[in-house]
This record gives sequence, C-alpha cells and structure tokens, in this order.
Amino acid sequence: MVSEKIEKFERLAEKRMVDVIKKIRLIGNLSNRNNYEYTDEHIEHIISTLEREIRELKRKFMDENKAKGEITFSFDKIKKS
Repeated sequence: MVSEKIEKFERLAEKRMVDVIKKIRLIGNLSNRNNYEYTDEHIEHIISTLEREIRELKRKFMDENKAKGEITFSFDKIKKS
C-alpha cells in the first residue's frame, strides 16, 4: 500500500516536472536568431542561472536544511558592463 504522502509527492512532482520541461523548451525557443538578437553573455547568464538552480535543487534533496533562497533573474549585470 502506497502512503498518501508518496501519492501526493508523485502527483505534484509529475505535474511540476512537465511544467518545468515546457518552460525550459520555451527558453530554448529564444535561440532562434531569426526572431531574437542576443549576446554570448545573455546565453551564459541564462545557462549559469539554470545550472545554479539545479545545484540548489540537488542540495535540497540531499540536505535537511531546506532554506529557501531568493529567486532572482535579470540582465541588469550585462547591461551595466
């Protein structure tokens, strides 16, 4: 017998994973240079932010201290360069 907590986890995880995959694919659509213009700095900033969030996700599943980090993303640093 599967516990209610496992069922809830699986239900929410499946929905959230589908949502995340869709959003990542939408970000990938931004690579179309016929529609958008961007620099290598833009690309690096997006990818490094996604990689940082994946590292944080891994840490949360491995660490009992699940402190919430601030969610931020902006191209302001690139614009100031």
